[in-house]
Amino acid sequence: MTPYAPLYALHLLAAVIWVGGMFFAWMILRPAAVDALEPPARLRLWLNVFKRFFVWVWLAVLLLPLSGVGMLHLSYGGFDAAPRYVHIMMGLYLVMLALFLRIQALLLPELRRAVEAENWPAGAEVLGKIRKIVGSNLLVGLALMTLVAMRPSF
Repeated sequence: MTPYAPLYALHLLAAVIWVGGMFFAWMILRPAAVDALEPPARLRLWLNVFKRFFVWVWLAVLLLPLSGVGMLHLSYGGFDAAPRYVHIMMGLYLVMLALFLRIQALLLPELRRAVEAENWPAGAEVLGKIRKIVGSNLLVGLALMTLVAMRPSF
């Protein structure tokens, strides 16, 4: 086994966990929570979900650039020789990271404060903002994975 194989496996797993988690949250959990739970319980559920999921996102956030840079050096000897899709992939990672950090650093504390104060309208407003950002991040992640799967020669 070459050193590339475990790096690729880690990279792929990290991407699948992050993007797959967003897909599950957006397409499955959110509609089910809306159907089954009243707003206070739904907001508490999301705080609990974010607490657990974001541990895995942080792991992905760390593993993706580490494994990516390792593969970059093993395959191309550095960034300069890498194909353009690798440059695009790294740029889209930064977009996804920025969107995640906006949720983590700015919106999640606001949601937590609203739920602790039992201010359900404010909590619903913040959750709506988080939902939109997660939706955007999911689209970027799906586009990124599609781009890499197609490995264009541009």
